[in-house]
Amino acid sequence: MNFTQNLQTSLSKNVWTKTILLFLFFFAFAKGNAQILEPVKWTSKIEKKGNNAILIFDGTIEKDWHMYSQFTPDGGPLALEITFKNQKGNYELVGKAKEGKTRTAFNDVFGVDETFFEGKAHIEQEIKIINPNLKTVDVDFDFQVCKEVCINSSKKFSIAVPSTFKMSEVPVVTEVKADETKVVGLAVDTVKTEEAVQPKVEKTAETAKEEIPAPAPARSLWSIFFIAFLSGFAALLTPCVFPMIPMTVSFFTKQSKSRAKGIRNAIIYGFSIIAIYVVLGLIVTKIFGADALNALSTDVWFNLIFFVILIIFATSFLGAFEIMLPNSWANKADQQADKGGLIGILFMALALAIVSFSCTGPIVGTLLVEAASNGGIAPIVGMLGFSLALALPFMLFAMFPGWLNSLPKSGGWLNTVKVVLGFLELALAFKFLSNADLVLQLHFLEREVFIAIWIAIFGALTLYLFGKITLPHDSPTNHISVGRLYLGLLTLVFTMYLIPGLWGAPLKLISAFPPPPQYSESPFGVGGSGNGAVSAGSIKGLPEGAELGPHGIMVFHDYKDGLAYAKEINKPIMLDFTGYACVNCRKMENNVWSEPAILPILKNDVVLVSLYVDDKRELPKEEQFVTAAGDKIETIGDKWTDFMISKYKTNTQPLYVITDLEGNNMNASKPTISYVSADEYLKWLKEGIANFK
Repeated sequence: MNFTQNLQTSLSKNVWTKTILLFLFFFAFAKGNAQILEPVKWTSKIEKKGNNAILIFDGTIEKDWHMYSQFTPDGGPLALEITFKNQKGNYELVGKAKEGKTRTAFNDVFGVDETFFEGKAHIEQEIKIINPNLKTVDVDFDFQVCKEVCINSSKKFSIAVPSTFKMSEVPVVTEVKADETKVVGLAVDTVKTEEAVQPKVEKTAETAKEEIPAPAPARSLWSIFFIAFLSGFAALLTPCVFPMIPMTVSFFTKQSKSRAKGIRNAIIYGFSIIAIYVVLGLIVTKIFGADALNALSTDVWFNLIFFVILIIFATSFLGAFEIMLPNSWANKADQQADKGGLIGILFMALALAIVSFSCTGPIVGTLLVEAASNGGIAPIVGMLGFSLALALPFMLFAMFPGWLNSLPKSGGWLNTVKVVLGFLELALAFKFLSNADLVLQLHFLEREVFIAIWIAIFGALTLYLFGKITLPHDSPTNHISVGRLYLGLLTLVFTMYLIPGLWGAPLKLISAFPPPPQYSESPFGVGGSGNGAVSAGSIKGLPEGAELGPHGIMVFHDYKDGLAYAKEINKPIMLDFTGYACVNCRKMENNVWSEPAILPILKNDVVLVSLYVDDKRELPKEEQFVTAAGDKIETIGDKWTDFMISKYKTNTQPLYVITDLEGNNMNASKPTISYVSADEYLKWLKEGIANFK
């Protein structure tokens, strides 16, 4: 009896033990897989539109996440890429894919405005089917969706084309579930999301087309308006416009039968100026289209052409020549103005725009270039801000003619304003040249060269303001004004601020203008001392596959190369799963790796292997493979993502792992670590290295 009871007790314990172990195994497995995230759920459909078809893609985005638009500029997070796989011989694209409601926020790490979807992503592409036997339209999406972290994902659609898809029939809508979503990687994001504004999208292609606006970021439009407004005041203070204020106001006040009529005419005159420039912005937007303007911002020829245009504008402002419209235009406008009435006032405003073109033209041209880079209705908003600043003084001085006595007299200071604008145009021109160089990856205008050019430009401006340099249209003077002295001091301080940038200083005040730090002649700045890094020549005979990374740390970008070197010198490996578009990866490198207690460890005690999960370079055909889940591994980034997910059951970036030479984790309590404080990172680092020894 005792034996039986003992046996039953033993069996009972074994059952409970196995049950608990099974539960723990299931829990651990579930926990590991719970980190593979899919924040966007997609559906697709096809609709008729006349003789064409509309492909419609709808994504439902989880709360607090956002997905980047195809219009997010280069140099920031990964923009949406749409690839039509079976287009050749089957169908033609009609225009560019249109997007639903988007929002924009500035990313101070990358220095760009990020455009993204919240709540829902709606994308439409019109196509013209040229193969009557077409069965499916195959489309691939590559996108990045972010919260506190960012997931690089791909989505494959195979949209069935109904056999009854004939142009005479009533529109047929076919719902198609997407084939698969492949999570490609995860990075950390710093955009603070706000409550998503959901777009209202109708079910028909026609209404959807009307309701889908081009991405027009509200914050950027306000900034464009403000900059344009300030530019309008700058144009007001040029020799071509400023003297016109008292002349024009006197005309309205003296020629009008009553003061009230004079004020009314001056107000009409001001609104005519606004109308002329706003129509100009409208024409630019209409000719190019909202999407085209945005796409041009990263086009090489667009940037090169406007580099040349801005150089010409700057040269004109500096006094080499005048850019003028034909005199016949001004004469015709004057003739129409003499007729009087509302039409006459409108032509008076047109005459002002033509006569002052030599001063306002370069400013207007620059504003349109910048607005074109932003896309949407930005050219209209820019012209509204510019013309409002230009028109206000004419209206206000007409209302209060006594104020004319307080206006400073025309003189040499007007030309000084014009020359200062010329220097600013010259500096801005190199931003466009830099954009072209970045796109082509020519490395002609790297960060150090760009900063050196700006130092030269603003240094020359400082000397000009202090009277050490004179230009063709300058009036002789024995002294400089107090205002000019203050402006000279300001440009001197700015020039001195730029100089440390040659040695690797981040220059946060102008972060959006020069090329990024990694696009440098030397990753360590001039002299090899930037960012606390060692000299590039201090590590001689780098092993095969190694290069100098952040802060002079030797880094491998291939696991096999890093492993071979680690075995050779018998040191642990630190795997760094990272991404080119990973914000917090850069923050960890800049703020944590640079700590005095951490940097020597990364340089001397581990072999660093940085694996970029968003590397789009294609693997050699013999290295491409298909995973057990059916995912095609075609790029280097896919390879490291598969390695990260299959080995560590997560897709989080940045992800750090310390392993021995057999790939075993060295940190028992916390095998991997992500975006943490310097103290926690240091403790984890020391523990892993100690366990290896």
